[in-house]
Amino acid sequence: MSLKPATDGHTGRADVFQGEYAITIDDKGRMVIPTGLREDVSRAGNRLVITYNPFDAGSLYLYPYAVWEGVRDQINGLSRTKQRNRTLQLKLVGAAAVVEPDGSARISIPANQRNTVGIERKAVLVGMGDKFELWSEQAHQEQIRQTLGDEDMAGDELEGLQL
Repeated sequence: MSLKPATDGHTGRADVFQGEYAITIDDKGRMVIPTGLREDVSRAGNRLVITYNPFDAGSLYLYPYAVWEGVRDQINGLSRTKQRNRTLQLKLVGAAAVVEPDGSARISIPANQRNTVGIERKAVLVGMGDKFELWSEQAHQEQIRQTLGDEDMAGDELEGLQL
C-alpha cells in the first residue's frame, strides 16, 4: 500500500485493514465482505487476490490487487534454486486467484483453497494491515488460544513494544 493522506481520519495510511469478523461461507463457496469493510475494499481497487498463508495452516491471505503485485514480484524475484523459495512461490504465486466482489459484495473462495485449509461454513476474516487473513473457525480459535511466553517476546524488534 502506498502512503497517502488518511482517508478515515484515524491513520496515516489509507486502507489499513483491522478487526475480526465472523464469516459464513454459502453453499456456492462465497463469502460476503462485511459492511464495515466494503468501502475499504472499494478504495483498494475492488480486486482481491486469494492465496495460501505459507506460515499458518488453516488460513488464506486476501490481498488488495495493488499490494499483491508487489508481493508477487518479490516472491518471483527469489532464486528458484532454494527449496524454501520454491515453496513460497508455489503457495503464494502458484495458488493465487483474483476475485472481485459481485453486486451483493460476495467473493468466491476457490474450493481447492477452502478444502486445503479446512474452511467450511464458519470462518473468521481478520484485518492484518495491508491484507486480510481468512481462517477456518477452528484454526482461528486454536491460534487465539495460544499464548506468548517471555522467550517469544525476546528480540530487538519487540524491545520497547508497548502492548
